[in-house]
Amino acid sequence: MFQMLTGRECSSVDLSQAASDKRPCSEKHTIDEVNLNAPLPFVEGVGPSCQWLPAGPWKTVIDFFKEQYPHVHATTWTARMAKGQVVDETGRRVDAKTAFRVGACIFYYRELENEKIIPFREQVLYQDEHMLVADKPHFLPVIPAGKFLHETLLVRLRKQRATEDLAPIHRLDRETAGVILFSLNRKTRGHYTSLFRNHKVQKVYEALALRLQESNFPMTRRSRVVQGEPFFRMKEVPGEANSETHIRVINNHGSLSLYQLRPITGRKHQLRLHLAALGIPVINDKLYPVLTASDDDDFSRPLKLLAKSISFRDPLSGREHYFESGTRL
Repeated sequence: MFQMLTGRECSSVDLSQAASDKRPCSEKHTIDEVNLNAPLPFVEGVGPSCQWLPAGPWKTVIDFFKEQYPHVHATTWTARMAKGQVVDETGRRVDAKTAFRVGACIFYYRELENEKIIPFREQVLYQDEHMLVADKPHFLPVIPAGKFLHETLLVRLRKQRATEDLAPIHRLDRETAGVILFSLNRKTRGHYTSLFRNHKVQKVYEALALRLQESNFPMTRRSRVVQGEPFFRMKEVPGEANSETHIRVINNHGSLSLYQLRPITGRKHQLRLHLAALGIPVINDKLYPVLTASDDDDFSRPLKLLAKSISFRDPLSGREHYFESGTRL
């Protein structure tokens, strides 16, 4: 059985996003091109990660990896190399003596130690030959990153469906529950990603937050959202708006209200930021308005934000689709 558990390692590039990402994996290949010819197979739903080699002073590949991933001991890299689990873009095995080559793309498997188990299960709402629609629980990441690998929606679904072609079509934060779409077919993937790019998908969210006594709902929040500090937070700044959210009250529960949010744009953390800016941050939000994040998840206090539904016209069949989460806040 495949088990690789060492260190606090992060992948440089996750090949599961191949078809929708288009970030370069080397100077000569896009991720999509590399993924079609990845020289290492998928194992238990996990595909290889890749790291392109930039210009620098390193003499060997392992010199670079020791500096790039200081939490992974050199003996771990040599052990992987001895088992043929580190190769370049041509499939040639990399060992401790392999010379550093600018522009090379090195493939390897990520490794984690004592990965946290997420005790919530996803539901598959729909599947055909082109796409899969899932209802994601709170706390479960969509793709491998940081301290999560097997406990991600993508890897869980790959194991269940025994397919390597699964790839998310859009984003959903780890803390947010709800509906998310995956592509099952590389050849038709672009048709579905274009729906999001061209704003032809209607997304509806729900959020639980403090009741705003003196308000004029429904309302529209527009602002300019840019990267903040630390890097994983966003912030509003003066300037031309690049984000827009329509907000209305669904119902009130004492001091709390259940809000319906319709994002017109898709900026990172847009909904959380917009509600926080109105003085009604999402219940249990550890990022906005004040950073209180920690490494420990409190499973009894999920972020009260839900991707409630998605609707769109299928670009291939012309069928009108509507998918709704079964989660209640």
